[in-house]
Amino acid sequence: MHDMLSAIERYKATYLPLVPPILVAMLNNAEAIKGKYDLRSLHSVLSGGAPLSKEVIEGFVEKYGTAGLLSPGTEAKVVDPDSGVALPVNRTGELWLRGPTIMKGYFSNEEATASTLDSEGWLRTGDVCFIENDGFIFIVDRLKELIKYKGYQVPPAELEALLLTHPSIADAAVIPFPDKEAGQIPMAYVVRKPGSTISEKQVMDFVANQVAPYKRIRKVAFISSVPKNPSGKILRKDLIKLATSKL
Repeated sequence: MHDMLSAIERYKATYLPLVPPILVAMLNNAEAIKGKYDLRSLHSVLSGGAPLSKEVIEGFVEKYGTAGLLSPGTEAKVVDPDSGVALPVNRTGELWLRGPTIMKGYFSNEEATASTLDSEGWLRTGDVCFIENDGFIFIVDRLKELIKYKGYQVPPAELEALLLTHPSIADAAVIPFPDKEAGQIPMAYVVRKPGSTISEKQVMDFVANQVAPYKRIRKVAFISSVPKNPSGKILRKDLIKLATSKL
C-alpha cells in the first residue's frame, strides 16, 4: 500500500485501477492516507475483478471523488439477458460494449467468438448492471452467478452488500441452494462479528424487511471465514460444494 501511494504522489499518477480489497483498505484508512500522501493528481479510479457493494462505492466517492462513466470512444447498452431487447436507463440487465478497444474475437475459436460477440460487434460482458440518467454505470453482479428463484433473477452481490450493513455481521456470501419447488433459493453463509450471537432467523428477517419477497434469504449457515481468491472474489463454487455435500 505504501509503495503504491508513494508512487502516485511521486509520479503524479492520474489513473488507478484497483481490486476491491485495496479500495476497501483505502476507504477504511482514508483520513490517514490523505494526511500522509498527496493524491490530488488522481482523477479516475477503476475497480474490477469482483463485485463492489453500493455502500463501498458511495463511501469511496464521499472520501475521494467520483467514478463510473464510460471510457471515451466506447458505446454501452443494457440488454435483457432473456429476450436480447435493449433496456432504458435505471433498468437492470446485461452490459454490452462496443468500441475500438473491444476484441475482435477469440483466436482460432469461432464458437466462443460467436457466443461472446454479435454480428454488429457488441461484446456480451456477462456483467449485470444498470445505467443512471447521468451515465454512471453500476455493476450489480455476474450474469452466471444470478440465483434463479421461481423464474426471478436474484443478484447475490446485492444481498451480500445488504448483509454487511448489519452491525453483527463481519462478512457474508450468498449462493444458490437447490430447491424442488423454486429451482434455487438464496442461501447465506455468514461470519459473525466477535461476541455476536445473531441467529438464522434474525439474518433472514433483517433481509426480508428490506427486499422484495423473491430476494429473501431462505437458508442461513454460519462460517468462520468466507473463502476468497487473492483479488477478493468470493469462491462461490467452494461454498456451493460445501452446502450441497450433505444432500
